Amino acid sequence: MTPEQIRAGAEAILFACGSPVELARIAAALEITEKEAEKQLGILIEEYNKSGRGITIIRLEKSYQMVSRKEYAAQIRTVMDLRRNTPLSQAALEVLAVVAYNQPVTKAFVEQVRGVDCSGVIGSLCTKGLIEERGRLELPGRPLLYGTTDNFLRCFGISSLEELPPLPQKEQEENSDDNSADTGELPGQGKLPEFDENSDEEINTTVEEVINKVTAD
Repeated sequence: MTPEQIRAGAEAILFACGSPVELARIAAALEITEKEAEKQLGILIEEYNKSGRGITIIRLEKSYQMVSRKEYAAQIRTVMDLRRNTPLSQAALEVLAVVAYNQPVTKAFVEQVRGVDCSGVIGSLCTKGLIEERGRLELPGRPLLYGTTDNFLRCFGISSLEELPPLPQKEQEENSDDNSADTGELPGQGKLPEFDENSDEEINTTVEEVINKVTAD
């Protein structure tokens, strides 16, 4: 297949599927390597972005999806008679931030950071498809672990968790780890990591920066 045929084939696959398609599946369908598929998809994305079309292709970790551009969300809602989603509450943003930066985490971990019960908020975020169950922790009671979803990446306009802004306290934690290494002490051994009283506020502020960046237009 020529590069043009590869891009056309990938475009057809993404259009027909609608939902995210893993890179490995696209490469297998087109009988090419994942490296070549990733290269051609990158070119295809550039072509979409330069042409100013109403649709584009986004990358979600190791998957790709064809989507409409956010600039035309209002028009799409009008035609499809969709109501605007209710904005996330402050509590939901805080829980989502804690999960995003520390995943996979248990409900107990989130509640330790926030200092309040988070059962309802976690259930709501699961219903919205922003977080999901990621198995169980091998401890007494085997508590559920939670992590973010591809829908989280799509809603926040990022391709992977690596694109999340660094936390303000990261440098301090790295220095703390270095000091622990000098004394032979393992940081956080036998207990959950400790957070100062501003930890959840700092995490939430960082996620809000992502939201503001995505919705700035």
